[in-house]
Amino acid sequence: MQLQSIDTVESISPEDFKHKYYNLMKPLIIKGLAKKWPAYNKWNWDYFIETVGEKEVGVYNNIKSDSYTPINTADAYMKFGDYLKKVKEGPLDLRIFLFNIFQHAPQIVSDFTWPDELMKGFVKKYPMLFVGGEGSVTHMHFDIDMSHILHTQFSGKKRVLLFPHEEQYKLYRKPWEVLSIANYAGYHNSFDYENFPAVMRAKGYEVILEHGDTLFMPAGFWHHMEYIESGFAMSLRAMQSDIGGKLGGLWKLFGMRGIDTLMKKTAPKWWYDRKKKQVYAAANKELAR
Repeated sequence: MQLQSIDTVESISPEDFKHKYYNLMKPLIIKGLAKKWPAYNKWNWDYFIETVGEKEVGVYNNIKSDSYTPINTADAYMKFGDYLKKVKEGPLDLRIFLFNIFQHAPQIVSDFTWPDELMKGFVKKYPMLFVGGEGSVTHMHFDIDMSHILHTQFSGKKRVLLFPHEEQYKLYRKPWEVLSIANYAGYHNSFDYENFPAVMRAKGYEVILEHGDTLFMPAGFWHHMEYIESGFAMSLRAMQSDIGGKLGGLWKLFGMRGIDTLMKKTAPKWWYDRKKKQVYAAANKELAR
């Protein structure tokens, strides 16, 4: 992997953000954005346990999906409060993602402000909470709706690995999916370059997010996250401004995912083997360049 650091600012003008990052599809860390929100000091484990603790949520372990696994299938279900209590106790390889806590506690929305001055198109019905215990992993993927993301860390530290969408074949993307066939867990200590040599040529970014850091992830960016400490974050999503970007997200959501789920149910082994051949063929082309 050929990794570089991400530009970091305390604050940025809308004009600079648009011309230097949004238009160029370049990631950025904004350290001061969330400091203006009540949530910066208000949100903690006990606050969420008290507010939404009785809501049942899906939890996900560290095991990568296989040829039989539909996208975003939970590994178990439990009360949100019970899960958070386990997270507080120590290392836990369970995480929660895409949890719309604000549907169940609408008053929490007043704890932050939508940064409309930076970009338009925010999907304001769906701010999402992401929670992980120390040691939990979000495996390498890109978001299926192809939205721009402002991802703010509120507690704990999280290691993030990022790649532009066009690096997908070097990352061993599975066709018809948003996932890589390679396992990037613990990549900073070791990675299986023997079986996935094209990853050596992938150009990306690495950062450790801490309390209050807001990461701008441009649409389609691949990301892999590892919870160094138990923590939680919120993502604000904004649809792409051009019609091509919007249509691409819709196709992946309702076309690509539906076809992949159907094939996993009807011919899982054949479908997986077919995709695996395509993965390595695409990676070998990258190596031959």
